[in-house]
Amino acid sequence: MQWKHSIDLINVHCQGEIGKVIVGGAPEIPGATLLDKMIHINTVDDSLRRFVTLEPRASVQMSVNLLVAPTRPDADAGFIVLQADRAHPMSGSNCICVVTALLETGRVPMVEPETLVRLDTPAGLIVVRAKCANGRCESVSLDNVPAFAEALDVKIATPRWGEIRADIAFGGVYYAIVDVDQVGMELTARNARNLAAAGIELQAASRQQIRVRHPELPGIDEISYVMFRQRESADIVRTCTTLLPGRVDRSPCGTGSSANLAVMHARGEVKVGDVQRSRSIIGGEFLAEVLGETTVGGRSAILPRITGQAWIYGTETLRVDPADSFARGFALSDVWGPYVD
Repeated sequence: MQWKHSIDLINVHCQGEIGKVIVGGAPEIPGATLLDKMIHINTVDDSLRRFVTLEPRASVQMSVNLLVAPTRPDADAGFIVLQADRAHPMSGSNCICVVTALLETGRVPMVEPETLVRLDTPAGLIVVRAKCANGRCESVSLDNVPAFAEALDVKIATPRWGEIRADIAFGGVYYAIVDVDQVGMELTARNARNLAAAGIELQAASRQQIRVRHPELPGIDEISYVMFRQRESADIVRTCTTLLPGRVDRSPCGTGSSANLAVMHARGEVKVGDVQRSRSIIGGEFLAEVLGETTVGGRSAILPRITGQAWIYGTETLRVDPADSFARGFALSDVWGPYVD
């Protein structure tokens, strides 16, 4: 078969959350920085995102990471997270997928027992330490961008649950973090569909009622996700991040765990050096550590470290055919729910 143009991907999952990595064939995205490139995808041309994240080539429960050359001299590679609704500036599980793909395919040389990888993202530089043995990336510890609590116990009016209280925090993207008992559920796999619906409803309400704007990163100015949390012990929290168009994160969510860690620090519940265990609704785990304290735009922030593991499970090649009637992709409500396009 002769293909004029194709896109090559490495299939990876992190604790069950699929984060495919585009390693070849993608068009050049304009922009001087990764943030510029992300904004270009979201506001000018989203054809690549739609092609790789929507049907008939994709499914709802996945992300695709666009691997690009770094725009800063201190980085080894760069990536942008592509999801069903838009491109996002950072994701912990996707970062772990990207590092695993880079090292296990030799695109970044693997050094055992530890490889240092620096990644350019729209949210900033991510420094990663990967534990490696026998050609495998056994775990990834990423030093995330500074995380901070924007506001605590913010009231959100809802028609279904009345007044909901949420903590608004940034951990690479903005989150509304909600104690799950306020919506009358527990964080279990059997509740995934109802949790997804509740999260999307709360996200819509939070976007209408709460304004956010990152003090140093223009264009990062909306609440991307609602994350439900449920405390299991003093050092274990179960999390469930909900994503458009209506699904739940299979992983414990690295940026969400960073944001929640910033909330706990703001409340005086953790200090520098403390480690929390974030657990997903299917039992996957990340470690979330407070490395230090800093400031972002004059507000108190923490330096979080997230540790987890990913696995490569295959490779994929997508054919780009200009005659394809569905090159823009589509999403139907029988699978995707009330997709907001």
